[in-house]
Amino acid sequence: MSVSKKVTIVVATYNQGKYISRCLRSLLNQTFEKNLYEIVVIDDCSTDNTSSVLKNFSNEITVLKNNKNQGLAASLNVAIKKCKTPYIIRVDSDDYVNENFILFLRTFIEENPNYDAVACDYYLVDEKENILDRCDCKKNPIACGIIFRLDQLIQIGLYDTKFRLYEDKDLRKRFLKKFKITRLPLPLYRYRRHISNITNDHISKKKFSKLLRKKKY
Repeated sequence: MSVSKKVTIVVATYNQGKYISRCLRSLLNQTFEKNLYEIVVIDDCSTDNTSSVLKNFSNEITVLKNNKNQGLAASLNVAIKKCKTPYIIRVDSDDYVNENFILFLRTFIEENPNYDAVACDYYLVDEKENILDRCDCKKNPIACGIIFRLDQLIQIGLYDTKFRLYEDKDLRKRFLKKFKITRLPLPLYRYRRHISNITNDHISKKKFSKLLRKKKY
């Protein structure tokens, strides 16, 4: 990883061949200067076509692969430990982002050195990318769309690999004991909801079904 880079986007993936191309295209199509950020994808031994999809981006991203399936928390730690940049942003491989995602987050934290981490608001979208809701990242926090200082993540010990679910809630809890996460009220992240990942966050199936009935706005 180049020390000249300013930001690393970490993407952990497992069997997300259906979505990861969209994710990576959004990360590569940024207004932030390309030579100032890098994208690191850690493949947790996917058994679908994820590896084939990643080969299409091999000249533009760094791909790491676990020798055996380790789970999300351990995979994220593997990628983060390889990073040399001062800032880290996690993006999930079934989500995607606004073209100003990196620029706005990095500029905000650079211009406000007293802030520890900065999270942006997000749109909840369905499988077809219809917008279901605009979400306040402070009221409804998610694991992604947060720019962290690498040294602070290292201070708190990164992700706890004992957690197979809710690893982000545990990290946030430990982070907030020493640091603060500030809100940037711009919906720069697109948080995709689909049936296979419904149980992994705070949105209930009942609420998800209700949101699916909403029209795009």
